[in-house]
Amino acid sequence: MALFVIASCQLMVVLDITIVNIALPHIQRSLDFSTASLSWVVNAYTLTFGGLLLLGGRAGDILGRRRVFIFGVLLFVLASLLGGLAQNAGQLLAARALQGVGGAIASPTSLALISTTFREGPERNRAFGVFAAVSAGGGAIGLLAGGILVEWLNWRWVLFVNVPIGLLIALATPRYIKESERHPGRFDITGALTSTAGMVLLVYGFIRAAQDGWRDPLTLASFAAAVVVLLAFVLLERRSPQPITPLHMFADRNRAGTYGIMLFLAAALFGMFFFLTLFVQNVLGFSPLQAGLAFLPVSAVIAISAGLASRFLPVYGPKPFMVAGGLFAAAGLAWLTLTDVHSTYAGSVLGPMLVFSFGMGMEFVSLTLMALSNVPVQETGAASGLLNATQQVGGSLGLSILVTMYGTASRNEAEELVPRFLQQATPAERLEFRRTGELPGLWGAEVLTSGVSAAFVTAAVFAGLAALVAVVAIQVRPSDLERLQGGGPGVPPG
Repeated sequence: MALFVIASCQLMVVLDITIVNIALPHIQRSLDFSTASLSWVVNAYTLTFGGLLLLGGRAGDILGRRRVFIFGVLLFVLASLLGGLAQNAGQLLAARALQGVGGAIASPTSLALISTTFREGPERNRAFGVFAAVSAGGGAIGLLAGGILVEWLNWRWVLFVNVPIGLLIALATPRYIKESERHPGRFDITGALTSTAGMVLLVYGFIRAAQDGWRDPLTLASFAAAVVVLLAFVLLERRSPQPITPLHMFADRNRAGTYGIMLFLAAALFGMFFFLTLFVQNVLGFSPLQAGLAFLPVSAVIAISAGLASRFLPVYGPKPFMVAGGLFAAAGLAWLTLTDVHSTYAGSVLGPMLVFSFGMGMEFVSLTLMALSNVPVQETGAASGLLNATQQVGGSLGLSILVTMYGTASRNEAEELVPRFLQQATPAERLEFRRTGELPGLWGAEVLTSGVSAAFVTAAVFAGLAALVAVVAIQVRPSDLERLQGGGPGVPPG
């Protein structure tokens, strides 16, 4: 039951990244977002989530993980309620950012609770397998749930649904989860604020480049400010007696490599869900419910792959699964670049999506185990927060880069198609184009598909880089295999 409660919280937090994706076209029309700025509905959540995960993990270590876990869940519930009631774009983005704060408090403490509740070895491997399957496959479940809610109710219910779920989790936690030991320390507020501010500026630079080009003064200013703030963050962490990012964790080659792999994979994963959701709805013409059902096989394949990986990890170690997982993901994304306006779901989308999902299931189990292997009890919150932070920041930064690639490619395609369209269009179609600035029908689908294909090329490169990092950086020692088999010294549950 403890694992069920923990996994339910992680599912709610991860699900909320993609459950909103399926509603993006409806949110865009309801609150007047542009396509490029629409990604901020996702980024407003993932940026505060990623930027404050380190602080959330540290809070659990200092104040007690169960207490912090419940507070994070309740804050997430409140933000979801406010987001569902939003009447304009600003209110929605503010609520999504507050959701990210709640998720940043709850998520790292939930992962740390697994480390301190289950003994290292087969028991913890299975628990991590469940957690990893939820983390990677929850996104596809979110798309299905979002499709059902948008189809039968409206887009606001993709946020309202978190309220009863979160309240049930908060009520069940004291009954099934024991409070962890508190470890005295202080909070590195400056580190949390500078890391979040630096990533916001960096992602804003990429979003701005997608809208206004790379020479835009605000684009250049955002990149410059991001570099300054992130450098200040590194300097502050080096001097802090109790940093929010313990730099000594990067001294372990395997752990540092794990964080690098997660950074690249998250960029690929977020991009796949975001752009494929737009493609199946705007090009293939799927309804929200059909789009959600289209992604359901992703969860099933990830669960199967994660189960196989957690079973054989103690025998072969995590490296083969990290390398193979990255290659499978890259192959699936490369296959998706072949989609066009004449593609079908069964012929062009399902196959590559399943290949990608099989690789992601392998990766998430391996990365979770490696990141938290042999970590002292008093630092499990920081270690889990750092893993989650690299996932969320990598996803947010990667999505902003992919949006930039999408914007550049689609803009170039539109410049080629507009003259041809104007030659063939009726007077009414020309008038509508001048009013909206968007090409209609098949013309618009050509523009979107061109941008989506360019984004998938970049996402495939990200996944390939993850496999390369695994080949170069990861080394599996005999002691690592002993711990995975439950025979090493390990770190007992606390």
